[in-house]
Amino acid sequence: TKFIVTAMALLSAACPAGAFASALRSATRLRAGGARAMATAISMDSDTHFDYLVIGGGSGGIASARRAAMYGAKVGVVERQALGGTCVNVGCVPKKVMFNAAMVNEMISAAKQYGFDNCDNGPTFNWATIKDMRDFYVKRLNGIYSRNLENSGVTLIEGLASFDGSNSVKVGDTTYTADHINIAVGGKTVMPAIPGIEHCIDSDGFFLLEEQPKKVAVIGAGYIAVELAGIFQELGSATSLFVRGDKALRRFDPILSENLDTAMKKAGMAVVPGSTPKAVTKADDGTLSLELENGDVHSGFDSIMMAVGREPLIAPLALDVAGIDTKPSGHIIVNEYQETSVKGVYALGDVCGDVELTPMAIAAGRRLADRLFSGDEKHAHAKADYTNVPTVVFSHPVIGTMGLTEQEAREKWPEDEIFVYTSTFVNLFYGPWKMEPSEKPKTAYKLICHGADEQVVGMHLIGMGSDEVLQGFGVAMKMGATKADFDACVAIHPTAGEEFVTLAPWGLPGRSPPKQVMNLAAGDA
Repeated sequence: TKFIVTAMALLSAACPAGAFASALRSATRLRAGGARAMATAISMDSDTHFDYLVIGGGSGGIASARRAAMYGAKVGVVERQALGGTCVNVGCVPKKVMFNAAMVNEMISAAKQYGFDNCDNGPTFNWATIKDMRDFYVKRLNGIYSRNLENSGVTLIEGLASFDGSNSVKVGDTTYTADHINIAVGGKTVMPAIPGIEHCIDSDGFFLLEEQPKKVAVIGAGYIAVELAGIFQELGSATSLFVRGDKALRRFDPILSENLDTAMKKAGMAVVPGSTPKAVTKADDGTLSLELENGDVHSGFDSIMMAVGREPLIAPLALDVAGIDTKPSGHIIVNEYQETSVKGVYALGDVCGDVELTPMAIAAGRRLADRLFSGDEKHAHAKADYTNVPTVVFSHPVIGTMGLTEQEAREKWPEDEIFVYTSTFVNLFYGPWKMEPSEKPKTAYKLICHGADEQVVGMHLIGMGSDEVLQGFGVAMKMGATKADFDACVAIHPTAGEEFVTLAPWGLPGRSPPKQVMNLAAGDA
């Protein structure tokens, strides 16, 4: 140990930063694995061999790479596009910026309900301006990711990666080898194979629009479709949402899908059920028409956006060369430790198809690095927990959901072991509005409990602030909270979140929930 400390001091004074970082990694390996590990590191320590090579510079891949580097591993990240992946560039981050823009417009529209005069001729919205500001912000984040990699001592390899063997990857004309390889390439949008699809955009294309379409069609029933359709609608585009079934978000708990359907229609959005696109045509004036399989034709759109799904981005990887097994869907098969069918090769994030959320990929990446490189026995079985993951849909109104739907709970356990508590109310924000309570926007909460102790197994909420409310309650649910635990927390009044700790019957475990009643304290009057 004294030798290492002395050597590091000398190297620090005499070496460039990059050489010193390399020496520090070697010293860390010596401390963790002894002289044999050091000898191996020296023999393999070339520009093209890594302890850990991550394919994909998205949030999950970068989080895993930096965590491994923190433990002293020599790490490389291969990325061919802007750092940050889908989330930073064409997903969560720029989407939330546009959601916020739409929310600001909602507040402007609500101003007259709070005594502000001359609101009818208020500010106008400029799509190009927010696009420039949003793109600048995203570019700044790209730079932050790059600097974080550099500061962590992670080597960035720019280019397209493909397997050249079970432990080797080719990028351009260079072949890189690694003791451990992590595939974190994410996914890409799917476009239906119909005539005229070249006239349409996908969800990535939403962020390339230079002008706001006056009339737009969004095809899809998932969260991406309802999020972007809601943004269009709230910012003033005449929006039509075409869904294959009877409503959007059909896999979500009905309290969410039904209330969202009602809210979107009330906001003026045209929701067209039973819609399967057949063809798109472009008129001489540049407008687009959408023909459906049922023969209906909807015309006059400035833009048609397809949000019908995503698939894993595996085509360039040559997985077959390495012998990596995939599902029929193309998703890479992994076990609970993110291990693929090939020893030393791992995968995480959207490319696996399990809980396709950025924070989930980050957690999986960090736990993988902990297990592989920490050298700490407590991390010997480190892995991400894919159960009870909270998620939010930034629709208008916003949705939060965690755990089982009511149907899933009833399919899993006997009927008499399931307790469901609900509350539908008007957020106090809308309380003073001069309109009938029945016309005011609604918030709806559902708590699903199981067993004699009524452990919370599902939480579903829709309405103003649901995103922020769920994050806190999610911790409680993850810890195994019961209905009694919720009741034991004194309410913060007046808030929307207090509904979860005052659900009737309050403080009386084992009593059947009453029929739905309006909660005047929450602003229903």
